[in-house]
This record gives sequence, C-alpha cells and structure tokens, in this order.
Amino acid sequence: MARGSVRRLDNAWGYRIDLGADPSTGRRRQVSKQGFKTRRLAESALSEVMTGLNEGTVTPRTTRTLESFLDEWLVLQTDHIRPTTLHSYAMAVGRINKGLGKAKLQALTPLQIERFYADLMSGGRKSGGALAPKTVRNTHTVLRKALSDADRLGLIGRNPAASAHPPADNHVEFQTWTAEQMSRFLEHVRSDRLYAAWVLLATTGMRRGEVIGLRWRDVDFDGDELAVANTLTTAGYPNVVSGPPKTARSRRHIYLDDGTMSVLREHRREQREERLSVGPAWNTENEYVFTDELGNSLEPGLVSRMFKRHLIAAGLPRIRLHDVRHSYATLALKAGVHPKVVSERLGHSTIAITLDLYSHVTPSIARDAANVVASRILSRPI
Repeated sequence: MARGSVRRLDNAWGYRIDLGADPSTGRRRQVSKQGFKTRRLAESALSEVMTGLNEGTVTPRTTRTLESFLDEWLVLQTDHIRPTTLHSYAMAVGRINKGLGKAKLQALTPLQIERFYADLMSGGRKSGGALAPKTVRNTHTVLRKALSDADRLGLIGRNPAASAHPPADNHVEFQTWTAEQMSRFLEHVRSDRLYAAWVLLATTGMRRGEVIGLRWRDVDFDGDELAVANTLTTAGYPNVVSGPPKTARSRRHIYLDDGTMSVLREHRREQREERLSVGPAWNTENEYVFTDELGNSLEPGLVSRMFKRHLIAAGLPRIRLHDVRHSYATLALKAGVHPKVVSERLGHSTIAITLDLYSHVTPSIARDAANVVASRILSRPI
C-alpha cells in the first residue's frame, strides 16, 4: 500500500510517496516532487497522485527492462497457448530482446519500435539477411500483445506498440502448378510408399500437417469422406506436436472422389502387409494413415524435403509443398467450383480470405460468368 507525506525543503514544499519494494528488483520505490509554494498546494497534489495510484490511473515508476518483462511474460503463456504458438512467441521474443531488450519498459516509445522493425527488415536474420515483412508483422503482434498485458497489469501507462506501424504486407504471388504438371508429379511418385499422401494433398488442398496427422479412424470409407480432426506440426525441430486443428473452421469434413478413395484403400492394404512383416516393432499407438517403415509418425520437415527431391527429379517448376494447396484451390476455382465450397474444403475462416488469396483467379471467373449469363439472354430474340 502506497504511503505519502509532505515536507518543507529549501524554502519550498513537496511530497514523497513510498511505493514499497519493486517486485522485480527488490529495491525501494519512491515518487517525489518539490517546488510547491504552500503546504496546501503540496497536500492537494499529493492527494491527486494518491487517488490515481489507488484507481490505477497512475503507474508506479520502475527501472525494469523490456527483456525482464518479456521473459517473465513468456513463461506465463505456457499454460494458455498451443506448443506451436508458444514456440513462435519464443522466436519473436528472442528477436525483440536482441533489438530492444535493454530498453526500460516504461520508457519505450513507438519510434523506437518502428526503428527496430526497420532494422529487422534490413538485416534481422542470424545470417545478416533481411526478414520477410510477414515475420516482422508476427513479431509486432507478439510485442503488442505482451505490452497490452503490461498495460493491463499496471506496469506501463500506455502500450507503445499500439501506436507503432509494422511493415506493410507485400502481397507476393505464390507459384502454382497446372493440372498437367500436377498429373506429371503424381505419375512420377506412383511407386513411392507415400503415393496416397501426395494424391490426397493434390485432390483436397489439405495442409501438410493435416495429411500426416490423419488417422485411420478419421477416414470414412463408406461415406467417401474424411474428418480433419488432428494435425502434426513442429514446435521447433525436432519436436513434433499432435493435436486438433487450431480453429473451428479447420476442423472439417472433406468429401473424396472415387479415385482418391481407391488410392487410400490400396494404401491401407499395403500398410497392413507392411505391418505384418514388421511384427511387434510396429508402432500401434496412434494408427496414422501415413507413417515411416515402423509405423511412427512422419516429421513435417522430412515430408517437405521428400517433395522437393521428387519435383526436382520430375523436372517440374520449383514450388513449396504448401503451394500444392494453392494449386488445388486455383484449379478448383478455374474449374467453376463455387468459392464457398473451395473455402470450406480448405478450412478458411471466411470466404473473403479465399477470394483475397486467389484474387488472380477471380477475373477469369468473372469473364466466364459474363459469357454464361449473356449467352442465355442473347440466345433469345430481342
């Protein structure tokens, strides 16, 4: 509990408030102000400050650094967020501490933060290269959230990150394959033991983690559909985390075509044979659809590296594994599949996200719509 008093010093009146020990350093904290002409003016000012302290509108001064706060804040997040999110928070906090950690928590300004973002954009990587705008924006999101909590806890008077502007989103066009290129890839990997996984990625637009996290109990062979109910993601190599999809929209059912269902049935048969040959050494814990030779789950990064080797061997244009998802969406929209259906299959939270991501496809859809409607109207005598 803060205690205050007034005193006369050097022919002027002033006040002093004892705030107790700083919990982060153990040092005694005091607030004082001198120079009032009368005792009454000093007492009035003291009363105003004390009221602000009691109501939380005045923040007690502290010499605590941003790094000290962020390290403690990160520990407190452990029980509230997913391991993968915690890992990304930790990466962001590491970047922030390196660039701003020594700054006093209460003295941090929006201008300092924006200069920090500019530094990250010019050479924020360990190798000295520039970070992508998206990475810097993610760093901004973490800093803003952390300082919002500091504001809520009364450690700062305002959140300087709320007034700082992160770099703009450079909407980079992603690379996609044509239907012919997708077919060439699948033909090339036909003998691969993960052939069914490559087919599923190509015909559903599922994410990498959703495919390798798929379990046999999630596949409905009678209804020709599967449930996206589990994912495998990394929380810093080599940690692989299994758990439900991050959002409600990502937890979805996907109908499958006859060809994909046939491939999955064949894959199940081959896996059963593989399991019999391995015997007791086979891992039966999770019953994943796609595993290594001993039934263990697949490491996400390994799957991406396998994909890269296959596409190089097939002589196809270089794209990321995630771009297979973009290729599926682009092909589906160009084929006339309704954007809402594409959005639901991809697990986007809104159709607006789908239309924004694939805005390059929209003009061709609009032209087709114009031709279809006009042909029906103009085919009749006017």
